[in-house]
Amino acid sequence: MILEIDFNSDEAIYVQLRNQIIMGIACAEFADGESLPSVRQLAQVLGVNMHTVNKAYAILREEGYLKLDRRKGAVISVETLEKQQELASIQENLRMLVAEAVCKGVTEDEMNRLIHDMYQKLDRK
Repeated sequence: MILEIDFNSDEAIYVQLRNQIIMGIACAEFADGESLPSVRQLAQVLGVNMHTVNKAYAILREEGYLKLDRRKGAVISVETLEKQQELASIQENLRMLVAEAVCKGVTEDEMNRLIHDMYQKLDRK
């Protein structure tokens, strides 16, 4: 597992951690049932505060990507809601992204091409 923190980024460190772990799951770098390092271990390796790692893990748990087990620690466990609920959640998240794209002059075809390319890169068949 390689997680990298950009301390010069405007993006909060816990958000960087959350995003990288989700990307790792999507790219099959992390398997369902795989344990992540403890909060203390990961904080020490990355050189960040334990509360930062704890916050990232808590958000991932709330979003259904992790389960916290007293014996195993943080374990990858992707929980999926009913498909309609998942689509509604994704639609809500995409609304602002599409609005930003429209404001910046990105066409629908360009957005579709970007999404298609991303699916190709993350294809786990």
